[in-house]
Amino acid sequence: MLRTPSEEPVSLNVGGTLYTTNSETLSRFPDSMLGAMFRGRFASSRDQAGNLFIDRDGKAFRHVLNYLRSRRLDLPEGYRELELLRREADFYQIKPLLEELSSREEGRGYALLQCNILTQTQTLHFNQKQGPLNYTLSACSLTVYRARIFCTCPGLLSQLSARLGLPWPPPPPSPPPPPAPASDGTPAPPQSRRPPSRLELDWSPRPPELPQAEHARLGLRQLWAREGGRELRDGPAFVEELVAVALAGRFRVDSLQPEPGDILNCTSLRFLRY
Repeated sequence: MLRTPSEEPVSLNVGGTLYTTNSETLSRFPDSMLGAMFRGRFASSRDQAGNLFIDRDGKAFRHVLNYLRSRRLDLPEGYRELELLRREADFYQIKPLLEELSSREEGRGYALLQCNILTQTQTLHFNQKQGPLNYTLSACSLTVYRARIFCTCPGLLSQLSARLGLPWPPPPPSPPPPPAPASDGTPAPPQSRRPPSRLELDWSPRPPELPQAEHARLGLRQLWAREGGRELRDGPAFVEELVAVALAGRFRVDSLQPEPGDILNCTSLRFLRY
């Protein structure tokens, strides 16, 4: 199979450490310095072996490159070079990575994560087309799940959203009104939007007997885990994803209800990080 130019291997020498990737990965964020480099806006230098040379910290670039590959920041337990990595992300001008690092730095120390899951099951009646003028009334059992999550560390909500393939921060329900001008008529400066501390998720697995078009017409949404493309068809499947993100963020279980010994079937979960 022929590879496109963007898929051809690219060798980089970053501070003496060699990496191999491709231009598609390096230009994942077009507004970054690496994206500009591969659009020809910046001149690039090469070492004696012909590798592209960047005079930066080679060890830290491993985490930068992995973020470009997966859009996730996976750092080893006890990683102590966040400030160095933040400087490298600033040099490469990768804004999503900078935001993620800022959230992690702000969230170090004590943090709270609370999740409540509600379940509602109902019988759904719908018309199913059998022919040009032939419709039959059908019915199925439909379950709607609602997860309400509060966390004092927005970076963790960002990681959970990425794991579920959801946008972060979530779009606001309606655009905020423009700020009022000052008394002298000077336009007010734009207000920056703080990362939200709450995440609300509603989803409903589609029963096999319910047509996909009818499921979409009702405004229902399925929820998927990006790793493995697994559909989250019930509460325990969602709790499994939540626990994985919480433990990776160094949170520990504080309380579980209704049965502490059955974490996946709990509907109220509280985690703490000290």
